Amino acid sequence: MSPEFFVTALIVVLIPGTGVVFTIATGLARGRVAGVFAAFGCTLGIVPHIVASVLGLAAILHTSALLFQGLKYAGAAYLIYLAIQTLRERGPISFRHDNVRRSMAGVVRTGFLINILNPKLSIFFLAFLPQFVPAGANGALIQMLVLGGIFMAMTFGVFVVYGVFAAWAGQKMLGSASIMGWMRRTTALVFGGLGLRLALAER
Repeated sequence: MSPEFFVTALIVVLIPGTGVVFTIATGLARGRVAGVFAAFGCTLGIVPHIVASVLGLAAILHTSALLFQGLKYAGAAYLIYLAIQTLRERGPISFRHDNVRRSMAGVVRTGFLINILNPKLSIFFLAFLPQFVPAGANGALIQMLVLGGIFMAMTFGVFVVYGVFAAWAGQKMLGSASIMGWMRRTTALVFGGLGLRLALAER
Protein backbone atom coordinates (compact mmCIF):
# COMPACT_ATOMS: atom_id res chain seq x y z
CA MET A 1 0.00 0.00 0.00
CA SER A 2 1.45 3.33 -1.06
CA PRO A 3 1.50 6.32 1.33
CA GLU A 4 -0.60 8.20 -1.22
CA PHE A 5 -3.34 5.58 -1.03
CA PHE A 6 -3.30 5.57 2.78
CA VAL A 7 -3.52 9.36 3.07
CA THR A 8 -6.18 9.70 0.38
CA ALA A 9 -8.30 6.86 1.77
CA LEU A 10 -8.04 8.25 5.31
CA ILE A 11 -9.22 11.67 4.16
CA VAL A 12 -12.15 10.11 2.31
CA VAL A 13 -13.13 8.00 5.33
CA LEU A 14 -12.87 10.92 7.76
CA ILE A 15 -15.14 13.19 5.70
CA PRO A 16 -18.60 13.16 7.31
CA GLY A 17 -21.17 11.41 5.15
CA THR A 18 -24.36 9.43 5.64
CA GLY A 19 -22.56 6.52 7.30
CA VAL A 20 -20.73 8.80 9.71
CA VAL A 21 -23.96 10.58 10.64
CA PHE A 22 -25.72 7.27 11.24
CA THR A 23 -22.85 5.86 13.33
CA ILE A 24 -22.57 9.00 15.48
CA ALA A 25 -26.34 9.21 15.97
CA THR A 26 -26.48 5.53 16.94
CA GLY A 27 -23.58 5.88 19.37
CA LEU A 28 -25.14 8.95 20.98
CA ALA A 29 -28.56 7.39 21.39
CA ARG A 30 -27.77 3.72 22.05
CA GLY A 31 -24.25 3.50 23.42
CA ARG A 32 -20.85 2.12 22.56
CA VAL A 33 -21.88 -1.39 21.47
CA ALA A 34 -24.54 -0.06 19.11
CA GLY A 35 -22.03 2.41 17.69
CA VAL A 36 -19.67 -0.46 16.86
CA PHE A 37 -22.51 -2.42 15.23
CA ALA A 38 -23.42 0.68 13.21
CA ALA A 39 -19.80 0.96 12.05
CA PHE A 40 -19.87 -2.71 11.04
CA GLY A 41 -23.12 -2.31 9.10
CA CYS A 42 -21.85 0.73 7.22
CA THR A 43 -18.59 -1.05 6.38
CA LEU A 44 -20.49 -4.12 5.21
CA GLY A 45 -22.53 -1.88 2.93
CA ILE A 46 -19.50 -0.86 0.88
CA VAL A 47 -18.48 -4.47 0.08
CA PRO A 48 -20.83 -4.80 -2.94
CA HIS A 49 -19.65 -1.43 -4.27
CA ILE A 50 -16.00 -2.46 -4.09
CA VAL A 51 -16.72 -5.80 -5.75
CA ALA A 52 -18.81 -4.07 -8.43
CA SER A 53 -16.05 -1.59 -9.19
CA VAL A 54 -13.39 -4.30 -9.38
CA LEU A 55 -15.51 -6.46 -11.70
CA GLY A 56 -16.48 -3.49 -13.87
CA LEU A 57 -20.17 -3.60 -12.97
CA ALA A 58 -19.99 -0.03 -11.72
CA ALA A 59 -19.28 1.04 -15.30
CA ILE A 60 -22.66 -0.38 -16.27
CA LEU A 61 -24.28 1.53 -13.44
CA HIS A 62 -22.53 4.69 -14.59
CA THR A 63 -23.71 4.34 -18.19
CA SER A 64 -27.24 3.18 -17.39
CA ALA A 65 -29.28 6.25 -16.50
CA LEU A 66 -32.33 4.16 -15.56
CA LEU A 67 -30.41 1.88 -13.20
CA PHE A 68 -28.56 4.77 -11.61
CA GLN A 69 -31.73 6.81 -11.10
CA GLY A 70 -33.61 3.84 -9.67
CA LEU A 71 -30.95 3.03 -7.09
CA LYS A 72 -30.44 6.71 -6.31
CA TYR A 73 -34.12 7.33 -5.58
CA ALA A 74 -34.35 4.14 -3.52
CA GLY A 75 -31.46 5.38 -1.39
CA ALA A 76 -32.97 8.85 -1.05
CA ALA A 77 -36.35 7.38 -0.08
CA TYR A 78 -34.70 5.20 2.56
CA LEU A 79 -32.88 8.16 4.09
CA ILE A 80 -36.11 10.16 4.24
CA TYR A 81 -37.82 7.12 5.78
CA LEU A 82 -35.09 7.06 8.46
CA ALA A 83 -35.69 10.76 9.11
CA ILE A 84 -39.41 10.14 9.61
CA GLN A 85 -38.80 7.11 11.85
CA THR A 86 -36.34 9.13 13.93
CA LEU A 87 -38.91 11.87 14.47
CA ARG A 88 -41.58 9.34 15.49
CA GLU A 89 -39.55 8.01 18.42
CA ARG A 90 -40.25 9.52 21.81
CA GLY A 91 -38.44 9.78 25.12
CA PRO A 92 -35.07 8.42 26.22
CA ILE A 93 -33.96 5.18 24.61
CA SER A 94 -33.54 2.01 26.62
CA PHE A 95 -33.09 -1.68 25.82
CA ARG A 96 -34.56 -4.69 27.55
CA HIS A 97 -32.45 -7.84 27.64
CA ASP A 98 -34.85 -9.71 25.39
CA ASN A 99 -34.59 -7.33 22.46
CA VAL A 100 -30.94 -6.25 22.47
CA ARG A 101 -29.90 -8.86 19.90
CA ARG A 102 -32.74 -7.94 17.58
CA SER A 103 -31.96 -4.24 18.00
CA MET A 104 -28.30 -4.73 17.11
CA ALA A 105 -29.27 -6.73 14.02
CA GLY A 106 -31.48 -3.81 13.03
CA VAL A 107 -28.60 -1.38 13.48
CA VAL A 108 -26.37 -3.47 11.20
CA ARG A 109 -29.15 -3.78 8.62
CA THR A 110 -29.78 -0.03 8.59
CA GLY A 111 -26.09 0.80 8.22
CA PHE A 112 -25.80 -1.73 5.40
CA LEU A 113 -28.82 -0.36 3.53
CA ILE A 114 -27.65 3.24 3.89
CA ASN A 115 -24.48 2.46 1.93
CA ILE A 116 -25.70 -0.23 -0.45
CA LEU A 117 -28.43 2.10 -1.75
CA ASN A 118 -25.97 4.86 -2.63
CA PRO A 119 -24.97 4.33 -6.30
CA LYS A 120 -22.31 7.03 -6.14
CA LEU A 121 -20.16 4.73 -3.97
CA SER A 122 -19.72 2.23 -6.82
CA ILE A 123 -18.73 5.01 -9.19
CA PHE A 124 -16.35 6.42 -6.56
CA PHE A 125 -14.53 3.11 -6.17
CA LEU A 126 -14.47 2.63 -9.94
CA ALA A 127 -12.58 5.91 -10.23
CA PHE A 128 -10.56 5.59 -7.01
CA LEU A 129 -9.05 2.11 -6.83
CA PRO A 130 -7.47 1.85 -10.32
CA GLN A 131 -5.41 4.99 -9.64
CA PHE A 132 -3.24 3.05 -7.21
CA VAL A 133 -2.65 -0.01 -9.41
CA PRO A 134 0.13 0.35 -12.01
CA ALA A 135 -1.07 0.09 -15.61
CA GLY A 136 -0.54 -3.39 -16.99
CA ALA A 137 0.39 -4.80 -13.60
CA ASN A 138 0.02 -8.54 -13.10
CA GLY A 139 -2.81 -9.45 -10.77
CA ALA A 140 -4.44 -6.04 -11.02
CA LEU A 141 -7.76 -7.56 -9.97
CA ILE A 142 -6.24 -8.98 -6.78
CA GLN A 143 -4.45 -5.72 -6.05
CA MET A 144 -7.69 -3.75 -6.28
CA LEU A 145 -9.45 -6.24 -4.02
CA VAL A 146 -6.63 -5.89 -1.47
CA LEU A 147 -6.86 -2.11 -1.64
CA GLY A 148 -10.62 -2.37 -1.23
CA GLY A 149 -10.13 -4.57 1.83
CA ILE A 150 -7.71 -2.05 3.33
CA PHE A 151 -10.20 0.74 2.65
CA MET A 152 -12.89 -1.29 4.43
CA ALA A 153 -10.64 -1.88 7.45
CA MET A 154 -9.88 1.84 7.65
CA THR A 155 -13.58 2.65 7.35
CA PHE A 156 -14.48 0.29 10.17
CA GLY A 157 -11.70 1.57 12.43
CA VAL A 158 -12.55 5.25 11.92
CA PHE A 159 -16.28 4.66 12.26
CA VAL A 160 -15.75 2.72 15.51
CA VAL A 161 -13.87 5.72 16.88
CA TYR A 162 -16.75 7.99 15.83
CA GLY A 163 -19.32 5.67 17.42
CA VAL A 164 -17.44 5.11 20.69
CA PHE A 165 -16.72 8.81 21.10
CA ALA A 166 -20.37 9.64 20.42
CA ALA A 167 -21.43 7.03 23.02
CA TRP A 168 -19.12 8.61 25.57
CA ALA A 169 -20.55 12.05 24.82
CA GLY A 170 -24.11 10.75 25.00
CA GLN A 171 -23.91 8.89 28.32
CA LYS A 172 -25.34 11.80 30.27
CA MET A 173 -28.02 12.53 27.67
CA LEU A 174 -29.90 9.23 27.74
CA GLY A 175 -31.99 10.14 30.75
CA SER A 176 -33.18 13.46 29.34
CA ALA A 177 -36.20 13.34 27.07
CA SER A 178 -35.67 16.96 26.02
CA ILE A 179 -32.05 16.41 24.99
CA MET A 180 -32.93 13.18 23.20
CA GLY A 181 -35.76 15.01 21.43
CA TRP A 182 -33.32 17.66 20.24
CA MET A 183 -30.89 14.97 19.08
CA ARG A 184 -33.63 13.16 17.18
CA ARG A 185 -34.81 16.30 15.42
CA THR A 186 -31.25 17.19 14.42
CA THR A 187 -30.54 13.65 13.19
CA ALA A 188 -33.82 13.56 11.26
CA LEU A 189 -32.99 16.90 9.64
CA VAL A 190 -29.56 15.62 8.58
CA PHE A 191 -30.97 12.37 7.19
CA GLY A 192 -33.67 14.27 5.33
CA GLY A 193 -31.12 16.70 3.90
CA LEU A 194 -28.82 13.87 2.81
CA GLY A 195 -31.76 12.11 1.21
CA LEU A 196 -32.70 15.20 -0.79
CA ARG A 197 -29.09 15.75 -1.82
CA LEU A 198 -28.84 12.17 -3.05
CA ALA A 199 -32.13 12.52 -4.94
CA LEU A 200 -30.80 15.62 -6.72
CA ALA A 201 -27.33 14.19 -7.36
CA GLU A 202 -26.08 13.79 -10.90
CA ARG A 203 -23.86 10.97 -12.11
